[in-house]
Amino acid sequence: MNSKQEAVKAPSLIGNRFVQTILLSNILLQIGIWVRNFAILLYVADKTHNDPYAVSLISVAEFSPIFVFSFIGGTFADRWMPRKTMIWCDLLSAVSVFLVLSAIHFGTWQLVYFVTFISAILSQFSQPSGMRLIKEHVPEHQLQQMMALFQSLMATFSILGPMLGTFCYSNFGLEISIMVMGIVFLFSALVLIRLPKDKIKAASKMEKNQFRREFMEGFRYVWKSPLLRTLGVTFALAGLAVGMIQALNLFIVTERLGQSKDFLQYMLMVSGGAMLIGGGVIAVIAKRIQPQYLLAFGMATSALCTVIIGYSTSVPLTLTIQFINGLIMPCIHIGISTMILKWSHASIVGRVNGLLNPMFIGMMVLSMSFAGALKSTYSLVSIYTGAGMLLLIGALVMIPIMKYKSSDSLETNSSSV
Repeated sequence: MNSKQEAVKAPSLIGNRFVQTILLSNILLQIGIWVRNFAILLYVADKTHNDPYAVSLISVAEFSPIFVFSFIGGTFADRWMPRKTMIWCDLLSAVSVFLVLSAIHFGTWQLVYFVTFISAILSQFSQPSGMRLIKEHVPEHQLQQMMALFQSLMATFSILGPMLGTFCYSNFGLEISIMVMGIVFLFSALVLIRLPKDKIKAASKMEKNQFRREFMEGFRYVWKSPLLRTLGVTFALAGLAVGMIQALNLFIVTERLGQSKDFLQYMLMVSGGAMLIGGGVIAVIAKRIQPQYLLAFGMATSALCTVIIGYSTSVPLTLTIQFINGLIMPCIHIGISTMILKWSHASIVGRVNGLLNPMFIGMMVLSMSFAGALKSTYSLVSIYTGAGMLLLIGALVMIPIMKYKSSDSLETNSSSV
């Protein structure tokens, strides 16, 4: 039977029991994460009277595990049984939440950072395991559509999440908010029991001393693939640009548009709504477009939008461009995720994801850290033009790999696995 006949007979994506289970689990996790993020943010701000150092520690607790544990987690995700790994990560997250909740109840409020830190660590093991299962259970011609559904889910919670988290904390306080997080993580673990039994066996006792070799194998795999190397460069350039944009958005509102800082929420709502629409559109047309074309188009368009936003002093123009930018942003996220899944062997996808993801986050945090210094030296127009140029270079870097298909990369790297 050829691939076209298989595609015709394959069930619809939403009709796939595996997809239904993964999406329901992610909905529960998103509820917990957004309630956690905003409850802890508001609580720390109240407790420390808006101390910037105390508030910034929340981001440290959330992002630092990505640098330390992402590739380690990806390596173990390739060794362990992915279904069991995801279930245990959610269960351990729930247990840690309830233990910390008990400590907070008796007065040790600083442990709120620990909730975020432990959850972020466990996600570095759970997320690559999920990617591995998607690679195994979703047909290749539906992978991009699957990533579009995930992007739509993220966009939905980028709109609803802040409202949900703020409502929960304002009405019920910190302890109830953290309890909600623990309960939804527990429910997520129960939902994941519906996943098919693991087909891939865990590493045998004989292989357990080979962690270092497998760890380095991930670096070699990415380095030998011209496609994944190029994607890594694109990741780094995109991270540098996004970090500057996120850090200075508030100044676009106050300096370029002459609005109060509260106006930023409307810009974010416009962007979030557009991302939701864009993700839905891409879910429909995903099968017809190669992921590298999707990513390059998204980055080139975002480059133009970024420059216009930097120059604009008109509220209607800025909101319009912000909407357009939000529409095409799913092209970037979906293109990246699909390329990692399509261009990585199933046995190493966790390590590839664990290596490339910190490159984006690392560059983003780096550019966010020196955005303030840039702002004191250069104008917003210059900084946003520079960010646009980084995105454009990221798109141009991909020109040599436009001709490749996923099978080309897998054949090239088959000897590395």
